Amino acid sequence: MAPQDSSRMADITPANRIKSIVSASSGNLVEWFDFYIYAFFSLYFAASFFPKGDTTVQLLQTAGIFAIGFLMRPIGGWFFGKLADRVGRKFALMVSIVMMCGGSLMIALLPTYAQIGVWAPLLLLLARMLQGLAVGGEYGSSATYMSEVAIDGKRGFYASFQYVTLIGGQLLAVLVVVILESLLGKEALREWGWRVPFVIGALAAVVVFYLRRGMHETTGSNVKVSKEAGTLRGLLPYKAPFFIIMGITAGGSLAFYVMTTYMQKYLVNTVGFEPKVASYIMTCALFVYMCVQPLFGAMADRIGRYNSLRWFGVLSVLLLAPIMLLLQGVSNPYIAFALIMTGLCVNSLYTSIGGIFKAEVFPAHIRALAVGLSYGVANALFGGSAEFVALNFKNMGNENGFYAYTLVICAVGWFSVWKLKPHLHASHLR
Repeated sequence: MAPQDSSRMADITPANRIKSIVSASSGNLVEWFDFYIYAFFSLYFAASFFPKGDTTVQLLQTAGIFAIGFLMRPIGGWFFGKLADRVGRKFALMVSIVMMCGGSLMIALLPTYAQIGVWAPLLLLLARMLQGLAVGGEYGSSATYMSEVAIDGKRGFYASFQYVTLIGGQLLAVLVVVILESLLGKEALREWGWRVPFVIGALAAVVVFYLRRGMHETTGSNVKVSKEAGTLRGLLPYKAPFFIIMGITAGGSLAFYVMTTYMQKYLVNTVGFEPKVASYIMTCALFVYMCVQPLFGAMADRIGRYNSLRWFGVLSVLLLAPIMLLLQGVSNPYIAFALIMTGLCVNSLYTSIGGIFKAEVFPAHIRALAVGLSYGVANALFGGSAEFVALNFKNMGNENGFYAYTLVICAVGWFSVWKLKPHLHASHLR
């Protein structure tokens, strides 16, 4: 591993350092709010973009476009990684938030199928592709920036705010759904109200853009002028740690999406909770999960970030599948909450420091590219697909097959953590 590049930030005051971290991480909140508000409001706008017909078919079509957003993430990781390494982290983060703003505003203003025919779903697809690119680029660029702006001794604590804001974006999306449903009602939401959250997301992105204008650039001129900066050729000498990081991300992303995005459906379809009860359980769990990220980040500063990941690898293999099996026999929502929080706390060993840990493995001239591309590919293959794989196993009447699948992927993550050790700086191995 290359040594940390902290010289450019050495003379920054603590207040400006915190401001830079807030500006970098705030984009996660806005971008994930914009990304997930699509899924939460698809029930209301599906008929506006697809021909009248079966509601399930309309929802499947909107879900297909949602999936395209995940498939765009590896491209976003490559594009923005290259941009961040060659031009600068700050510039890449500003372009990313502008792109997300454009995608959200585009959806908010789109004419319906009744007005422009087949162009409506095609333009919706284009908007989601823009959003997928932006989200794919945000993770690598922000993780790299925060790894370079954070100070020694508190790097895990500062890095944890990447997932505080990421989870916060999902919670904010749920909150907007609840508020608009209570204020407008279903008919108004179907006619025009579904556009409101996309306008909110676009306006919030503008605020983040102005916050990011005041960020300090962490990319030195010596990095930008390197011929191999942000190139796949420059990444080749680090292909071993790159694929190892992909393995770690596969296990971490699968665990994250199983315990967050898929869990609400699992509580209804498999465990048997009423949808409203499942929503309450998951809203409370996600809020606590968001709040504990800094605690786990600070713990990693004390025990070592590698040790934190190592414990995640072991515990995810031992506990993730058993937690889901135990939930099947639970009827008490408080017990369900406790089991889910156990899984989320295990996942916090990874999410609180995953971004900064990955960034520290690679040298500055290919850091953003390596982190963004490895995350984008692994997340699209194993994170974003978690719900699809789980539902297919259930549809085949073999839900135990999905538990075995999670065990295998988490084992890959655990094995990858072990294989990464020779590539690490001594500061990780406390």
